[in-house]
Amino acid sequence: QVHLVESGGGLVQTGGSLRVSCAASEDSFSSYAMGWFRQAPGKEREFVAAISRNGGTTSYADSVKGRFTISRDNPTNTVYLQMNSLKFEDTAAYYCAAARPWSPTRVVLTTTEYNYWGQGTQVTVSS
Repeated sequence: QVHLVESGGGLVQTGGSLRVSCAASEDSFSSYAMGWFRQAPGKEREFVAAISRNGGTTSYADSVKGRFTISRDNPTNTVYLQMNSLKFEDTAAYYCAAARPWSPTRVVLTTTEYNYWGQGTQVTVSS
């Protein structure tokens, strides 16, 4: 079982940048595909970005494509989400999640396929 802890959230102005991190407790971190999701008050949790086990494949929601970048550092068991050109509508709690697909190049896009979730970190974008 892997334990996930997000950090790096905070308050930022529109147009600003922020990087959130997710540290995993599991030493076999490279066996997990990772994803970032977000949930705003009164809304369902939505997919933001995903990265494959080997880091070679990524996928993004249309709403963040070109502004957000997901990356991972397997030796330090950490996945990152770099967020640039932030908009008010990016305000949400951001969650990282881990899944174990058999393929090292597959990204996981749906909440139901993820087995482990962090507690979330709040990102607030002021207008």
